Amino acid sequence: MSTEKFEVSGMSCSACATHIEKAVGKLPGVEKVEVNLLGNSMTARFDEQKLGADDITKAVAEAGYGAHLLETKTHTGAKSAKKPENPALAEISGMKRRLIWSFVFLLPLMYVSMGHMIGLPLPSFLLGVENAVSFALTQFLLTLPIVLINHKYFTGGFRALKNRAPNMDSLIALGASASLGYGVFALYRMGWALGHGVPQVAQHYLHELYFESAAMILTLITLGKTLEAISKGRTGSALSALLDLSPKTALLVKENTETEVPIEQVQPGDVLAVRPGARVPVDGTVLAGSSAVDESALTGESLPVEKSAGDPVTGATMNTSGYFTMQARRVGEDTTLAQIIALVEDAGASKAPIAKLADRVSGIFVPVVMAISAVTLLLWFWAGNGFEFALARAVTVLVISCPCALGLATPVAIMVGTGRGAKNGVLYKNAEALENFSHIDTVVLDKTGTITEGRPTLTDILPFGLEEVSLLRIAFGLEEKSEHPISLAVQSAAVQQGISPLPLVRFEALSGLGLRGEDAQANTYLAGNERLMRERGVALSAAGETPSRLAQEGKTPLYFAQNDVLIGILAVADRPKPDSLSAVSEFHKRGLRSVMLTGDNRLTAEAIRREVGADEVIAEVLPDGKDEKIRSLMEEGHNVAMVGDGINDAPALARANIGVAIGAGTDVAIESADIVLMKSSLTGAVTAFDLSRSVLRNIRQNLFWAFFYNVIGIPIAAGVFYPLFGLVLNPMFGAAAMSLSSLFVVSNALRLHAWKPQTAATAEAPVPLSGTQPLTAIDTVKNDKEHHTMEKTMYIEGMSCGHCSARVEKALNELPGVSATVSLEDKTATVQTDGGTSEDELKKAVTDAGYEVTDIH
Repeated sequence: MSTEKFEVSGMSCSACATHIEKAVGKLPGVEKVEVNLLGNSMTARFDEQKLGADDITKAVAEAGYGAHLLETKTHTGAKSAKKPENPALAEISGMKRRLIWSFVFLLPLMYVSMGHMIGLPLPSFLLGVENAVSFALTQFLLTLPIVLINHKYFTGGFRALKNRAPNMDSLIALGASASLGYGVFALYRMGWALGHGVPQVAQHYLHELYFESAAMILTLITLGKTLEAISKGRTGSALSALLDLSPKTALLVKENTETEVPIEQVQPGDVLAVRPGARVPVDGTVLAGSSAVDESALTGESLPVEKSAGDPVTGATMNTSGYFTMQARRVGEDTTLAQIIALVEDAGASKAPIAKLADRVSGIFVPVVMAISAVTLLLWFWAGNGFEFALARAVTVLVISCPCALGLATPVAIMVGTGRGAKNGVLYKNAEALENFSHIDTVVLDKTGTITEGRPTLTDILPFGLEEVSLLRIAFGLEEKSEHPISLAVQSAAVQQGISPLPLVRFEALSGLGLRGEDAQANTYLAGNERLMRERGVALSAAGETPSRLAQEGKTPLYFAQNDVLIGILAVADRPKPDSLSAVSEFHKRGLRSVMLTGDNRLTAEAIRREVGADEVIAEVLPDGKDEKIRSLMEEGHNVAMVGDGINDAPALARANIGVAIGAGTDVAIESADIVLMKSSLTGAVTAFDLSRSVLRNIRQNLFWAFFYNVIGIPIAAGVFYPLFGLVLNPMFGAAAMSLSSLFVVSNALRLHAWKPQTAATAEAPVPLSGTQPLTAIDTVKNDKEHHTMEKTMYIEGMSCGHCSARVEKALNELPGVSATVSLEDKTATVQTDGGTSEDELKKAVTDAGYEVTDIH
């Protein structure tokens, strides 16, 4: 199966879109077709073995419209989507010219036809019954240019009639043609009357000319469509803003020379330079240097993110301060920005389920209106009110009916809503996801990486018979050679506090149990789980109820022993993200039930559930069991949204009514989801839900207005209230009302531009787990560091640029307990240590970075 996008021309209303969908949809091999009236585009999914793109364009042409395949080639030759454009903007210039020239002829026409009614002077050759033909002919000649200027309504409308698929233009063409035709008939009748000496007949038709009605109908319709096009142009402002973010050039670094090249020439693997104040050209990895990068345009995150060597950077983000070099990883249509633009464009072009109602109505609306108009003409004529009165009512019915408002009700709101979501870090893959998310009643949350940080951190230091700093130093010595997440948590805590590791001469990893080491004095140290302690005969009585308490608080205890004597416990926990508590609370405020789904043990899961306030926890679920749990909830009648970030979440994300992927998650999870959150924050899910509800509410308002307008407008236009109240509607006012209805729908959708998230993460520090003990060793360590800091000056040869000094500074600062500042001008490094790092280790770090230390003191 192949999915292709086409640009479609000639559409004027939703009836056109419906007819094209029917024409293409009946082709053999077409699985799905969606026409976007707002974007003048069509997306078709079809079997390439049965038909090709040419067959589809031919079917569109036979339906009376134009279509061509949107396809370009990248510099690598790969197929890519054409750069997204806003079709409404391309139309506005021509429509403005048509409108101006229409008014140029309409104003004198209105003066001639109605000026005498309000006492304005007219030339003598236009006054009196004897000049009736001159009076009518002048109006006819002023009307013709307006008809020619707006011939598009006639050619498109009558072509649609010929293809038995009448549309909005058909109604306008019929209404204007009826008015114009009757005016020409009246002109001939006046000529006959004056030639046969029957002035009373000429006098009668003198007041039954409808030239100004035809001209006014065409001009007002053009005015309405021009205002509508200007408003529709604003719907793509978010997409245009994203396109404007994309840098046009990049600084390519080759042989230490920077050359500015077009962004299209950048290839994966190229080394690029990014100066302060410039945008990152493509996705890649920092090679050298450091800076703070503003990612707010893509993620909505207001604070710049620090970047240094090895960190990923995203194209179109802003480098706010330092200079760095990077290696390009993803370019062209593979960059994050390009994928975001594609998602926003595709979502805006897709149809929400609620749009199907409007499509069904639009498909039969125009023929029904034409039938009502014909019946109106016949009934009033048979009622004895005269052909002129009956014709006026029939023409008004034609021009007041507005399938445009029905067709615009959904796509305009969808496009504005998806664009607004992108600006707030929420990407909807299609309109169906946007609508369906507003219907959910249950939010299922993965724990690790979604509710929690996804990495353990040290929470408790509990020594037995020694100082906390000493326990942490022993722990660091045992754990520094391990890559286990718990070991990394211990290492990170020690490094942050400036604690040096206990030197060990022998080290052994005990698979599934823990670690063993010896110091120079032959003291044996153990670190591991309860099973290791019991196997080695270590008494745990000194710990008392502490392990049980820690487990109930969702923490993992790590036991330490010296010479088979328990000396302390360190506790680690995967702590909730700063905003998880507030996000779950916001779900509750909106009446949503929150369920936490995790493979962790029940005690840990229950502790996290209590901490964030979730309604329910389903623990000890195997990866393949998450999908089954989602299915079970759905079978109970719940509309379920699954929020996750891991590979093991992908089946559940695909199974749920709506899958929401955290942006920091895996590619598999993102591919399986319906909604992607650019920030790794649950608050984004709240934002996505609120925006979905706002967009759906806006669509309902638009549809109500479109239906309500026609329900009220058509009977008034047909003269239903004339016998009781004498209420009739002039065709000119009917045309004005039709234009205003479309403008109202578009303007109402544009209100979504002012939409803002109602919540934001308020917490700045991680949410503490209940019962967390203060790390009293921290203060002790700080005091120890303050009183034992040593400062050294290193003299370094070989540094020639900012990249060199940054590389040396990074190498030194990676040493435990070391803080270094490098001066390129003085060729020195000022190093502060806690005494745990020797001069030889400092020299080795600089030498390994590729430079020479000439002196140190």
